[in-house]
Amino acid sequence: MRGLTLLLGAALLAAVAAMVMVLPDSPNGSPVSTTGTPPGAGKATPTPAARVFSDPCGTFDTTTPTPYAVTGYWLVPTADHCTWRSQLQAIHRVGGDTVVRLGYGLQPRPVDQDGFVMDSAGDAPDPRYERCEENGMTCVQAAESALKAANPGNRISWTYVYRTDESFGPGLFRCPQMEHPITVGKKVFFRLIAPDDGSDDATCDFSSRGRGYHLILIDGSSDDSLTEILGLADRFAMKVFPALPVAPRDRLVPTRADPRHIGTLTTLTRRILQDYGDRFKDRASLGGVYQPFELQLRKWPDPAEVSTLQVYAEQHDIVEQELPGKPIMVSPYLDARKDKPFTSTPAEVSAGFKELARTGVGIIAPQDSRGTGKVGLYWPNLKGTTVDDRLKPVVGDTSYGDAYHGSTRDYYRAMGEALAELRAEGDDVELWANVEAFEPEGDGACENGGVRGVTDKQRLDEAVALAGPYVSKIISYKWSSFFTCGTPTLAEQVEKDWDRPIPIQAFPGRRGIQDGIEVRGYNLARGTVTLSWHGGEEPRVADSGAVGWSDLTPIPGLPPAVQKLWIPVDWSTVPEGAWVRVEVASADGREGNAPVYFNRAA
Repeated sequence: MRGLTLLLGAALLAAVAAMVMVLPDSPNGSPVSTTGTPPGAGKATPTPAARVFSDPCGTFDTTTPTPYAVTGYWLVPTADHCTWRSQLQAIHRVGGDTVVRLGYGLQPRPVDQDGFVMDSAGDAPDPRYERCEENGMTCVQAAESALKAANPGNRISWTYVYRTDESFGPGLFRCPQMEHPITVGKKVFFRLIAPDDGSDDATCDFSSRGRGYHLILIDGSSDDSLTEILGLADRFAMKVFPALPVAPRDRLVPTRADPRHIGTLTTLTRRILQDYGDRFKDRASLGGVYQPFELQLRKWPDPAEVSTLQVYAEQHDIVEQELPGKPIMVSPYLDARKDKPFTSTPAEVSAGFKELARTGVGIIAPQDSRGTGKVGLYWPNLKGTTVDDRLKPVVGDTSYGDAYHGSTRDYYRAMGEALAELRAEGDDVELWANVEAFEPEGDGACENGGVRGVTDKQRLDEAVALAGPYVSKIISYKWSSFFTCGTPTLAEQVEKDWDRPIPIQAFPGRRGIQDGIEVRGYNLARGTVTLSWHGGEEPRVADSGAVGWSDLTPIPGLPPAVQKLWIPVDWSTVPEGAWVRVEVASADGREGNAPVYFNRAA
């Protein structure tokens, strides 16, 4: 196509007839009217004066010089205190204000005849718990001895283990006469004992009758990592979402939670959250808690029979009791592949979204599932194109339309519609997007034992664009490894190119009596807009700084960094039914990595 400049003169003020165009991505399917430019529109956001703090790990800067569209990241727990500090500073530098911690699982374990906790396979004593001893006995034997001293009929019917890098205060213990920390050298274990009926009896009556009990041995730490990370988050004005204990998995179907252990799981959850409530309930940096047990978002024939949803509901009740006002965040995954059983259409995901919200979660951040290849990034008019080469190991050498029931945008749109219905019913759940910062296959260099590959900022920008105007926040899995490996690292790519335009939505909108187009997205102020469509003789280009209008005012319901711009357009020259490609370039000439499209419907 030949490059000509669109004639956007004063004649458009009177010559363009009003045209209403119904678009898949336009709010309520109607045009948008805009008003005047606020002071400072189109100017760079001022960087606050540097604030620093120092400690044995070094000197840390708490300013945010390169704020990217993604504002939250998962972190893997680490024993290195200086790693926590450097990770939070790096996340904060690129605009991150939210950290989600990966967690650990509660596991039932066999015990051998000598009282040692066995490994998960049941083949040998687990070295992690083998060193747990008290009064010359293993910790299991010591617990059973204490129970039988209270009543000879008492017994331990199940033993569970839970590992963590956290420490706990007195709030962990309901019955101090039977429960306590156990210090072995530099190690600290925590012993919890609860009735095996799941009641977590508050009477602490161990003597009036013999009964079965569950023993929970926590392999903890003498230093509490959560206290430390919350302190850092206070300095960086960030929110932390620590993980709830992960439910034991069904041995036959590991993707499902095992409902047999709900009672013990809720006991452990209650105790940990009681302790959090005692120590952290007034901390602004405790943003909420993260439900780490993954499930696929789909339409369930009978949600009441889904064991994972049962576990969710039970755990989430405990959160509401112990940490009122702190939301639960969950990140289910999507699967749109047509050639696999049990995958879901956007409509089925919409139904599942509503069922998941009813388990008491406050934030649903679905994985976009592009990193695993289970969903593709494409627009409806491009479903006949061949899939990205990086997706072929997952879906083969085929087209997007043949591979998937829909694109990530189709799924987020469907969930956005479900969200509107839930809010109309009084359920104030939030919809975030979790964009996966990896590729389906790689050399595993980013993770020990992993198979995923590194991705790049261009693909990440595309994922942000496709999540579109349906989410209020974008987070990413995960900072540890995937943003910090490779050369250059993904974090370095983001920091270098953070302000490249990322349009997320375009639709017709009038300003006064003049027809035009409104574009929403990141880093759009004073951008140059290019419109093109199949069959068009040349692209049409307009500098919004010269003939248009920019607005940096936050848009309700969208991430605060989303901006909007408008340029005039004579729609009578655009064919009805055309899919219009919209691209935005920054003032310095950098074009966005991902265009947006809209259908110029009749």
